[in-house]
Amino acid sequence: MNKYSSEEEFLKNYDSSVFQKLSMTTDIIIFSVSDEEVNNYRKLNKKYFSVLLIKRDNYPFKDKWCLPGGFIKIDEELEEAPKRILANETNIHNIYLEQLYTFGGVDRDPRMRIVSTSYMALIDKNKLKDKLNDNASWFNVEYYENGNIISVRLTNKKEILTFKIKKVLKDLTTDRYKFEVIENNDIAFDHALVIISGIERLKNKIEYTDIVFNMMPKYFTLGELQQVYEVILNKKLLDPAFRRIIASKVIKTDKIKTGEGHRPSHLYMYKSK
Repeated sequence: MNKYSSEEEFLKNYDSSVFQKLSMTTDIIIFSVSDEEVNNYRKLNKKYFSVLLIKRDNYPFKDKWCLPGGFIKIDEELEEAPKRILANETNIHNIYLEQLYTFGGVDRDPRMRIVSTSYMALIDKNKLKDKLNDNASWFNVEYYENGNIISVRLTNKKEILTFKIKKVLKDLTTDRYKFEVIENNDIAFDHALVIISGIERLKNKIEYTDIVFNMMPKYFTLGELQQVYEVILNKKLLDPAFRRIIASKVIKTDKIKTGEGHRPSHLYMYKSK
């Protein structure tokens, strides 16, 4: 039998101390696909896939690299926290973020039980107007799949970070997988899992959404667009297959790209819905 006569009375007498406490954080993955100039003027600039990391200056994991992240304030909306934290930790502002996944491994943080809601974005880092904080750095991303093992290599001008992930089938009927870290000495917390989850989500999203066009210029060649797809998917696409993928997403314009040593190419633009 309920001993309270109303919800107001129940809430007045409610004792929250009977439950153990946990904390909430947010982690942010900023991916970029951007040009790196090549010496041969007859070739397209090479595209690089990169992720933004920060170096921790406090324990735990002092001097290790991790994703931008932090604690959510008790009076803060969930969607506002990553914007504030990203600005504070990297000096990047006004980036559209979408929720990726919630990570809640019991031992993901040595301080206490912490659950983290992660967010991600895809941008062109060369178009940023904000100067990064000194402890933030872009790392080029390379990853190799051998069966169910994914080896990831992150590099900037000074350091090389590596980790290995095992891809485990979670549900045969839906072809869903989970990831397990099997080797990692360089990335703090469980952020190796967050990074690989973000890469997999991004690979899926460019197949069925138009997320790539958020970072493309207004006018572009099909070669430039194909490079972006290939660097994210981590594989070479045959021209006919690629054109089928983007056929309904682009419009051919009457503009031509000339000069720079390239053969003249038609320019296209995104076909907004």
